[in-house]
Amino acid sequence: MCEMKDQPVQIFLDELASKQATPGGGSAAALMGAQAAALISMVCNLTIGKPKYAAVEADMQALLTSAEQLRTTLTGMIKTDIEVFDKLMSSYALPKTTDAEKALRSAQIQEVLKEATQVPLDCAKACAKTLALSRIAAEKGNAGVISDAGVALMSAYSGLKSAALNVYINAASLKDREFAEAKLAELQELSLDVETEVASIYALVKERL
Repeated sequence: MCEMKDQPVQIFLDELASKQATPGGGSAAALMGAQAAALISMVCNLTIGKPKYAAVEADMQALLTSAEQLRTTLTGMIKTDIEVFDKLMSSYALPKTTDAEKALRSAQIQEVLKEATQVPLDCAKACAKTLALSRIAAEKGNAGVISDAGVALMSAYSGLKSAALNVYINAASLKDREFAEAKLAELQELSLDVETEVASIYALVKERL
């Protein structure tokens, strides 16, 4: 079966718009992050080898490597999000006639909900790393494509904020409040000063236009 990431964009968008539960917002968030990483790579590829930017060649090569690693990670999260959602739906579909079945079903749901909280948190973390890389692209990248560094920034930011929503909604259903609060604390730490950082990088991009 062809993976979602290997299908044409139109098919992904058609399935996103359909009555199907997957792909959904989690996959879209991962795609936003992957798109941001790809744009950073583009800025790098259009900077590397240009005599005008010889002084930052090594920096851009390193940035390209990091961006491509994140693109691979985030692209893989499109499938991961679909898999964990399907697993959660299967858990909700377990029989609940007897007390034993109800207990088993509840335990299974709670276990998968932990995974469904961790997956978007991992996505948010990857998007945060990508967002940070956009600053380097904005500072040192080819001025002719500097607006693309800005689009990378906003895509990473959107991916982070979107993934965060899935952390919030799944954490709210967890009975293990210690686990839930720990994950929410990680997300909070990740989100500290992000608005200020985004505004700063966006301003930097505008200055170089």
